[in-house]
Amino acid sequence: MAPKALDYESLNENVKKVQYAVRGELYLRASELQKEGKKIIFTNVGNPHALGQKPLTFPRQVIALCQAPFLLNDPNVGLLFPADAIARAKHYLSLTSGGLGAYSDSRGIPGIRKEVAEFIGRRDGYPSDPELIFLTDGASKGVMQILNTIIRGAGDGVLVPVPQYPLYSAAITLFGGSLVPYYLEETANWGLDINDLQHAVAEAHTKGITIKAMVIINPGNPTGQCLSEANLREILQFCYRENLVLLGDEVYQQNIYQDERPFVSARKVLMDMGPPLSREIQLVSFHTVSKGYWGECGQRGGYFEMTNIPLQTVDEIYKVASVSLSPNVPAQIFMGLMVNPPKPRDISYGKFVRESQDILESLRRRARIMTDGFNSCRNVVCNFTEGEYIRSWMLQFFAFFPF
Repeated sequence: MAPKALDYESLNENVKKVQYAVRGELYLRASELQKEGKKIIFTNVGNPHALGQKPLTFPRQVIALCQAPFLLNDPNVGLLFPADAIARAKHYLSLTSGGLGAYSDSRGIPGIRKEVAEFIGRRDGYPSDPELIFLTDGASKGVMQILNTIIRGAGDGVLVPVPQYPLYSAAITLFGGSLVPYYLEETANWGLDINDLQHAVAEAHTKGITIKAMVIINPGNPTGQCLSEANLREILQFCYRENLVLLGDEVYQQNIYQDERPFVSARKVLMDMGPPLSREIQLVSFHTVSKGYWGECGQRGGYFEMTNIPLQTVDEIYKVASVSLSPNVPAQIFMGLMVNPPKPRDISYGKFVRESQDILESLRRRARIMTDGFNSCRNVVCNFTEGEYIRSWMLQFFAFFPF
């Protein structure tokens, strides 16, 4: 009898080739041990709330009211929720087509995309177009959507930093493309050398691979560095020369633990460079509610913004997004709240700022403790983590192996 479609030997070969270390053999073995009654602390992925980080109060209040809108009609609602949370819940419900249980536009709710565009405009000093912003179920879904659009086959390559977050290697394999590594230099604070990029491209060409895109992760994951403006300019000039689309993974932009090198977006640097680069380089930038001091991994909220992408291509991306009908609506509201948090005169502003600063200060303090701890070990050198979530495995390592 011939094998059935879902028998292992009949599966898509790309599916079988995918390796995803975050949920790989160690994770599966740990899950088995957990079923046997062993106490397991899962440190395979940055998952702040699973390790005790408390959610921010204001966004949870707004979401609670949106999920249970009948509470808004209760005469005692003002005793349980602050007035600004009530007002914001009404605002977001008014943007939906029937509450949180109704589909939204496949790109996301227009009013929330407008809030994202305004956030980007404030951050970078250049206006952003809501029509070029798609809300997604976490940044990972957006990354996969764009890679799927770019990759046509094994002859298409994507430059990916090493060390890297394994989403990229897994997704490129799944879509049948070729990962082309470029190596970050630890002694240069995990920066990159343009000569190494050129060498990677040349080597790929000898294998019949055409580089289509370049990925940067800024702040770095897992390296934790913030790319300097000078390095970003070099990267953008390289993409211009090589005719590459730049994919900017900027999901840790809120997690900065030092003052010397602040986060600067690739989009801002691109716009600062002016024409012709600012009008020609194709850039897709990603952000999420899963990281930063929000840490709302389970909510699955994200967005990507496209710069200098032809409208015909945007339409094709919209068409494919429509296959999934709608991104997660509660997560879209979380994204709206992240990019448009309480303002100084709002009732909840003080508490929101205190909670946010407490989380960031805790992460900054633990980053220093971890760095000093590793550097006190014989034959171990560790750069200070400038940004990014302090990886859970590092925190647990420090707990089990005190210095």
